[in-house]
Amino acid sequence: MKELFDVHCHMVPGVDDGAADLEESLAMLKMQHEDGVRKIIITPHYRRRMFETPAKKVHEQFLKLQEAAKKEYPDMSLYLGCELHSNMDLQDILEKRKYVTMAGSSYVLLEFSEGDSAQHIRERVYNVLSCGYEPIIAHVERYQATVKSVGFSSDLVDMGARLQVNVESILGKYTWGAKRYCRKLMKEDLLGFVGSDSHNTKTRIPNIGAGAAYVSKKMGEAYAERIFHDNPMEILRDAGEI
Repeated sequence: MKELFDVHCHMVPGVDDGAADLEESLAMLKMQHEDGVRKIIITPHYRRRMFETPAKKVHEQFLKLQEAAKKEYPDMSLYLGCELHSNMDLQDILEKRKYVTMAGSSYVLLEFSEGDSAQHIRERVYNVLSCGYEPIIAHVERYQATVKSVGFSSDLVDMGARLQVNVESILGKYTWGAKRYCRKLMKEDLLGFVGSDSHNTKTRIPNIGAGAAYVSKKMGEAYAERIFHDNPMEILRDAGEI
């Protein structure tokens, strides 16, 4: 298996509901390293009235973590991303680049609320595309509109969106329905990325290695490498990082 990526996690210390401080960030990083993860795009939340940490502070905290990580794990690479919620003024944010994209690429990790309608999801995906960016729909297995219709999920991919699921959902640790939906996405070749969406070392932990092993067993190693390595490499390639 090629080196693993995590494209969705909350490890920047003290900026959202993820790692509370640098000590916890490094503990999470240790778990990632032991799991075989070597490249991580860290994606702090940006959501109206919940997570609105100034971009400057997010960047400063990321640099502190990145510097500490270089000393502890020189073979790992960290990149800064952002998990943008659909309740934000996406066009204004993207046009002014108020918050970073995925590692500075043209990819945007886009989050919705569980009960958002198919129309709302479609409209917001179109908003991102019309600004010249490529939306990655975060933990797509959580939304009622997508889970109840793989056909709608396929429509989103046809529009130009990419779909990301959380590793815990693939492993059946979220809900049985989420696991079944993830399996359908894989069988229909609709899944683009897998992330840990890890927030801490206790309850929402990094677990990419177990997910990669499970997918490799069920779908074959070539498929697992595509969604845990090759597709994430596209993001870094687009960002000019490789």
